[in-house]
Amino acid sequence: MSVLSFEATESEAGRRLDTVIAARFPALSRSYVGRLIRVGQITINGLTKKPGYVTRRGDIIRSEIPPPQPTPCKAEPIPLSVLYEDTDLIVVNKPSGLVVHPAPGHRSGTLVNALLYHCGDLTGIGGELRPGIVHRLDKDTSGTLVVAKNDMAHHGLSQQFKKRQVEKRYLALVYGAMKESAGVIDLPIGRHPTHRKRMSTTSRRSRSTETRWQIKASFSGVSLLEVDLKTGRTHQVRVHCAAMGHPVVGDATYGGKKRWKELASQALQEVLKGVRRQMLHAWKLTFEHPRTGQQMGFESPLPKDMALILEALRTNTA
Repeated sequence: MSVLSFEATESEAGRRLDTVIAARFPALSRSYVGRLIRVGQITINGLTKKPGYVTRRGDIIRSEIPPPQPTPCKAEPIPLSVLYEDTDLIVVNKPSGLVVHPAPGHRSGTLVNALLYHCGDLTGIGGELRPGIVHRLDKDTSGTLVVAKNDMAHHGLSQQFKKRQVEKRYLALVYGAMKESAGVIDLPIGRHPTHRKRMSTTSRRSRSTETRWQIKASFSGVSLLEVDLKTGRTHQVRVHCAAMGHPVVGDATYGGKKRWKELASQALQEVLKGVRRQMLHAWKLTFEHPRTGQQMGFESPLPKDMALILEALRTNTA
């Protein structure tokens, strides 16, 4: 248990209690501080208050910060491709087939299990000794993903994603020849009304989304798109590509599994019929470091399976 005690200054007077403490101790997120205040582990002049209490000059603020509790997830020696790491965050190139977060049916063998084993300097997220997942990639989507190691980084990165300040660029191999060289898809996305594991652009309850794309390479009946996500909805790239009639190659959920049968070229049919997962790769990720404010950009090279498919397409289209 860490005990922190200080006297509120003139500059801190008039501000919310949770804001004052979070500013004093950047490793603690405001939401976590709020929980500590509500359970009485942070007091003002010996009295319990609400997180929204307006601080006064001279207030004696005493905080009892419990040590982070172990997570129920187990550390597992799963190999990681690390693009960058410091005491606040880690950026990895996630392989396809790796689930990001434990869930029913995937209690082990996830990215979180791997990070618990790899990262020996986790200081806790919300009072629990675990990595902070601020965004996710589907199991069969590969590419760049950033994870927070502490509350401060988790809060800072989460805010950037929420305010759409993070640049996310994907590479998607889709069926069909595009009519334009670039375009914007702004169809709203929500949970599918009958298939609960799917998303849809015709849902009654949906949220606005924006996907910008441009052609990076064209083949006979197949296109490689560079996709810029302005929002971050579940399955966004896959749903939007399918909605405009160009499902991602290999995407069994949104119509991209058997479209290879429609290709005119027998050679291209042979290339694509063996694809076992969606050809979608989180290529580039750009954000501000939550502690330093430095602009940081990372790029994950194409995974081997996707690179081989593209090489075969170029060979058989030439």
